[in-house]
Amino acid sequence: MAASPHTLSSRLLTGWGGACIWYLEGRAMRESPRRFLHLLRNVNQQWVTFQHINFLRRMYVTQLNRSLKQQIKPKPEPAESPFLAKTSLDEAKAEICEMRPLVPSSLSLSRKPSEKALIELEPTSVTEGSIALGKETKEEKQWKEMKLRADDLPGILARLSKIKLTALVVSTTSAGFALAPAPFDWSCFLLTFVGTGLASCAANSINQFFEVPFDSNMNRTKNRPLVRGQISPLLAVSFATCCAVPGVALLTWGVNPLTGALGLFNIFLYTCCYTPLKRVSIANTWVGAVVGAIPPVMGWTAATGSLDAGACLLGGILYSWQFPHFNALSWGLREDYSRGGYCMMSVTHPALCRRVALRHCLALLAMCAAAPALDVTTWTFPVIALPINLYISYLGFRFYRDADRKSSRKLFFCSLWHLPLLLLLMLTCKRRAGEEGAGAPQS
Repeated sequence: MAASPHTLSSRLLTGWGGACIWYLEGRAMRESPRRFLHLLRNVNQQWVTFQHINFLRRMYVTQLNRSLKQQIKPKPEPAESPFLAKTSLDEAKAEICEMRPLVPSSLSLSRKPSEKALIELEPTSVTEGSIALGKETKEEKQWKEMKLRADDLPGILARLSKIKLTALVVSTTSAGFALAPAPFDWSCFLLTFVGTGLASCAANSINQFFEVPFDSNMNRTKNRPLVRGQISPLLAVSFATCCAVPGVALLTWGVNPLTGALGLFNIFLYTCCYTPLKRVSIANTWVGAVVGAIPPVMGWTAATGSLDAGACLLGGILYSWQFPHFNALSWGLREDYSRGGYCMMSVTHPALCRRVALRHCLALLAMCAAAPALDVTTWTFPVIALPINLYISYLGFRFYRDADRKSSRKLFFCSLWHLPLLLLLMLTCKRRAGEEGAGAPQS
């Protein structure tokens, strides 16, 4: 059995010398493992320092490239999503794992500061991007002063007067003038055309003036000029006055007093009856249908100077056509009308809305059949108008049965081409002067 170093030293030396040697040997044996571990720790620290320097170098290159890209782009990059942030973090972790063969296995815990630095760097870039975007949206949402330029004024006034609706009113007036059993007078026609257009612009402008607080709550009307503040209410009222006065004057003294009275009555009916009634009762739909039925009657009276059965027939066709047209349109805007505070048939009485649309689709069939009996058209007209009247009646039935947005949209778009085509067929089959009874069937 081998002797220990302590036993060997005690045999060789005795006394004070032996005790000193024994003490030094024991201290050397106790300090040797501690120094060895300290040496390894220093080596490990050197390797960790190299890993940190290499990682920071890569992060510096990455941040430098990103800053250069941001300088090239005119706008800051959008804020990264959490998924992208997580992806970039995983890529950084993969880079660290590739460097692991350079580091001893005992240094697995030394990567935590690097990952922490990475996590701190990524949210910093995300925060900077979100702050930049927040500043942009804040600047966009700030109130800006609306400046009225002269070149923008015609477009604003056209939207104020609802130029598309005015074009429809003028076209139906022209159809009534052309269908009247009288010689076509171009001067009278032009005065009727201009006067009716001015009266329609005045009525639509006053309507928008009254409905500004309610139009601002609807997506369909929130971009109107008065709602957006593009023009002042005083300018809108002045424009309406400048349209109404010459328009009624042209119809009264340029055409005849009956047409002027109808034009003035229609402005009053639209602005003082229909507009406030929209927030009170569903009867506004019937009142609005009367407003739309008067323009062709005005065209007839402008040509003949009298109200007779033909004028009433044209007014009846326009009156019935508006119910499938407007009821189908309002069906898709029920949420908008309810937000605006309007009392519409599609909102408060949906079943009645569909029934009324179907009834007036069928009424168009009857009134087209009555046109030759009243000497407005020949007997060919109800025959060639039958297909389009049957089609709109079929779509009215689908709307009544299905009660969905798809059927209402089909009925609405059908009404857009049905009316001009029907009026064109009436003009084609118009009974000329001196042809009374020529187109009637022989007995």
